[in-house]
Amino acid sequence: MQRLSALLAILCVLPLSACDGRFASRTIVVGGNPQRGAAAIRNVGCGICHAIPGIEGANGKVGPPLDNIGQRMFIAGIMPNTPDNMVVWLMTPQSIVPGNAMPNLGLNAHEARDIAAYLYTLR
Repeated sequence: MQRLSALLAILCVLPLSACDGRFASRTIVVGGNPQRGAAAIRNVGCGICHAIPGIEGANGKVGPPLDNIGQRMFIAGIMPNTPDNMVVWLMTPQSIVPGNAMPNLGLNAHEARDIAAYLYTLR
């Protein structure tokens, strides 16, 4: 009976581990979708300013490279790196650090959540 229980537990976990590794993340952005986030990053043009792994042509040098952003302690050097803070930063960076180089891009909450979901895959 113990073997059957152990086998069932493994079978329940296997589908979770079968996800595309590019989008595996320990940080969950509720309501965010990393695939849509990658598309939004391309559409908005984030790669003009940032180097972003997994985004073709995203090799900008104006802003910081975003590799490992999912592991960093802070956003913009001042905000704890949490999904909610990342969404706020993406939507209104000028309200957080007035005069910084990151422009307000006119993102809505859904777009910002999707982009944050993608960024948290970068570990």
